[in-house]
Amino acid sequence: MSPFLDAYFARIHYTSTPAVNLETLRQLHLLHNSAIPFENIDVVLPREIELSDEAIFNKLVLARRGGYCFEQNGLFERALRETGFKVRSLLGRVVLANPPQMPPRTHRLLLVELQGEQWIADVGFGGQTLTAPVRLQPHIEQSTPHGLYRLEQAGPDWVLQFRHHDRWQSMYQFEMGAQYQADFVMGNFHSAHWPQSHFRHHLLMCRHLSDGGKLTLTNYHFTHWRDGHVVQEEILPDARALYDAMQQRFGLGVDDPQYGFSVQQLERVMAGF
Repeated sequence: MSPFLDAYFARIHYTSTPAVNLETLRQLHLLHNSAIPFENIDVVLPREIELSDEAIFNKLVLARRGGYCFEQNGLFERALRETGFKVRSLLGRVVLANPPQMPPRTHRLLLVELQGEQWIADVGFGGQTLTAPVRLQPHIEQSTPHGLYRLEQAGPDWVLQFRHHDRWQSMYQFEMGAQYQADFVMGNFHSAHWPQSHFRHHLLMCRHLSDGGKLTLTNYHFTHWRDGHVVQEEILPDARALYDAMQQRFGLGVDDPQYGFSVQQLERVMAGF
């Protein structure tokens, strides 16, 4: 294996021998979700987010940070490709909040072709992200370790939905055309710099657990979920408690000279939320 894969597999605690099959894809997907938290800390600090392979690897793997979709799925795409999978990135428009107009393409996801079938993989949508690949077929309920999902068609495009209590909620609409690095750079810049981007106004973190639960942070609000129900909820009292929770509950690295940050830096930025 390559040095990159050795380091990536160690980061997500994958100890099996990989093969280009559905079992390996499912294992890697869930382990990635469980080990590398979704987070937007660099946006709120603020720091520029670089999307080169080297920058993503250094931040998410070596520095043990997390990231959002452009970083998470960029890393996962590289890992799958180097493992031997046929994979490419797609871009989607987030419709989770039912926007009055169709929003720009600001979500990166993956298309995996495996044994004559196409699968959608996505490790970068925060609290509702997939924790297993779903087959690219419409109208079929598909089970993952963290809930039910389905795909619907919207003309030439597709819509990913999740089951929320007794109804289906659309997450994002995506197209199948080729995307380029410039498209990811544009979407990343919009997500990090557009004044109305929710990433600029809230600290967000999520880590999925292998038992079907998940941990989320919205500013100082910590929640432990299991099967869609709250099993622990806490308003963290200050930046020190938040800093500790990031490390102890989410496994976040904070000490790297380039990608780490101090409790004082966190305290300053959280004063605005």
